[in-house]
Amino acid sequence: MEKDVFAIAEESELGGRRPRGRARYLLFGLAVAWSLFQLWATYAGTLDPFRLRAIHLGFALALAFLAYPGRGPRDRVPLLDWALALLGVLGALYVVLEYRAIVEVRGGVPNPADVYLGSLTLLMVFLAAWRVVGPALPLIASFFVLYALTGPQGLFKLRLPDWLQLHAGASWSQVVGQLYLTTEGLWGTPLGVSATFVFLFVLFGALLEKAGAGRFFIQVAYALLGHFRGGPAKAAVVASALTGVVSGSSVSNVVTTGTFTIPLMKRVGYPPEKAGAVEVASSSNGQLMPPVMGAAAFIMAEFLQIPYSRLILMAAMPAVLAYATLFITVHLEALALGLKGVPRSELPPLGPVLRSGAHYLLPLVYLIYALVGLKLTPERAALNTLFLLTLLLFAQEAFRAYRGGKGLLQGLFQGVRLLLEGLEAGARGMVGIALATAAAGVIVGMVTITGIGFGLTDIVERLSGGNIVLVLVLAQLVSLLLGMGLPTTANYIVMASLVVPVVLNLAEKAGLSVPPVAAHMFVFYFGIMADSTPPVALAAYAASAIARSDFWKTAVQGFLYELRTALLAYMFFFSPKLLTVGLGSFWEGVWIFATALLGMTAFSAALVGFLHKRATWLERLLLLAAALTLVVPGLLSDLVGGGLFLLVYLVQRVRK
Repeated sequence: MEKDVFAIAEESELGGRRPRGRARYLLFGLAVAWSLFQLWATYAGTLDPFRLRAIHLGFALALAFLAYPGRGPRDRVPLLDWALALLGVLGALYVVLEYRAIVEVRGGVPNPADVYLGSLTLLMVFLAAWRVVGPALPLIASFFVLYALTGPQGLFKLRLPDWLQLHAGASWSQVVGQLYLTTEGLWGTPLGVSATFVFLFVLFGALLEKAGAGRFFIQVAYALLGHFRGGPAKAAVVASALTGVVSGSSVSNVVTTGTFTIPLMKRVGYPPEKAGAVEVASSSNGQLMPPVMGAAAFIMAEFLQIPYSRLILMAAMPAVLAYATLFITVHLEALALGLKGVPRSELPPLGPVLRSGAHYLLPLVYLIYALVGLKLTPERAALNTLFLLTLLLFAQEAFRAYRGGKGLLQGLFQGVRLLLEGLEAGARGMVGIALATAAAGVIVGMVTITGIGFGLTDIVERLSGGNIVLVLVLAQLVSLLLGMGLPTTANYIVMASLVVPVVLNLAEKAGLSVPPVAAHMFVFYFGIMADSTPPVALAAYAASAIARSDFWKTAVQGFLYELRTALLAYMFFFSPKLLTVGLGSFWEGVWIFATALLGMTAFSAALVGFLHKRATWLERLLLLAAALTLVVPGLLSDLVGGGLFLLVYLVQRVRK
């Protein structure tokens, strides 16, 4: 079972190919070289962004074909994959070598060689993305490319209906020029963020995990909460939140925490499906936790043109609400099932656990201080934190070796080994993100060249009748549908490029003053449900494998637990003060937080069917009404929603 779980995580996050012999060392060296290059590029700060992005994608394409086998063999690299890797690197390096000629001589106008190499690179990106992140993203990107080629002046003279034909059409050379020779295509903002901020933060998470922080977080949560009613589930929520601080991957979060917490949840009485579902929901929400919120958050900061440090402060209150409500949900489930905790005698003592790993908190504290206190750029803060973490890693291994009587030299060798493994894991974990951002950049480039975003406003306005709630429901459904086939980062980029401008435009027409960050966070929150949305739900596959439960039951239950995240997205859309936008005072923030928590608790109680006692259907409807009422800001709605919640609670207190 454990082998199957780690295979799922390895295939989805790092690639499933482990060749023998020289190929294995080449893969290892290539991954380490990529990490070292990114560290050098950030430290030097002199490499042109266009070239940096091209080299970044070249490494990703090479590892995609060599480390991800697709349907090919896993113990060796076939000749075809070597050829594809070389072609991908050739296409990326061409723009590096020809950069000055492209920019200064040709002014971005493609010559025949540019068209040939650009076409080759697009093909390699689509093939690699298909292999690494699945077919949905390259198919959607291909659709946008084909749409750009239609029209009276396009490569294809196909005439679409007037409401859909929003541009005159483009030739193939124009499309390639846009995507391959400018920073509004493959080499656009999404890939730029991947090549700077995201890589360093992913590398930070990989090194922290190699150092042993993941197990420390699990042990702390278990020692603190294991003895409470349903304690292992509560420990799973807290452990996943702590792991989510340094990891934006829901699948690796499930594997890291779930292999320990899911069996314990089953032991105290949680049904296998619910045990797996708790881990799915808590691990998926790891992408909400500052300071590392996954690649999409860094891209969001670039789209909004705000400092990342400001974005993580905005995201903090909703993230705490999401986990606090999940904590309450598992508590209500434990009450409904009549569960107990683990005896204290079987729990690890908190003091020794803290002493064994308190040093793992130092890099996290410094990272937050560097971002918020010193206001360093994300890449500089991450780079400094990586240097600190490296010193900490060597000091830890030297101390452990000295204490174990092995000698300092043995400890330093172990430190080098862990460092190299972390560099490899960080690079391999970046392949999917780099390819997703490159392919999503194709979509952004085609939106720019066709102007389709302007026409979407009219289409959505017709479908919704201008009702902003229906507009949000449509955006939610589109995001959930995309989430069945796209990773979170790509889902967010597509939604931010196409849907967010429509939502903001129609909200303004409806007389609502919605800050852009609220709309971006809205689609981001639904985007993170990609890993818990059936039928794909990779996190549910991993959790059900650990729990030995039915995948569909686990995925559906996990999705139901995740619905509280959907309610939270509506809350901060209509009440941006939850994002600290327009917040007048500390006490106003306390009131906003308390009423939001009350509404989400009511929603969770309605879903679980338990508050003080098992709820009747009428009581569940009243709780749902309380939750929906508390979505809308205002004293009257807060009093009505709070009154409905109190009414149900009092009725249950007196009901036999």
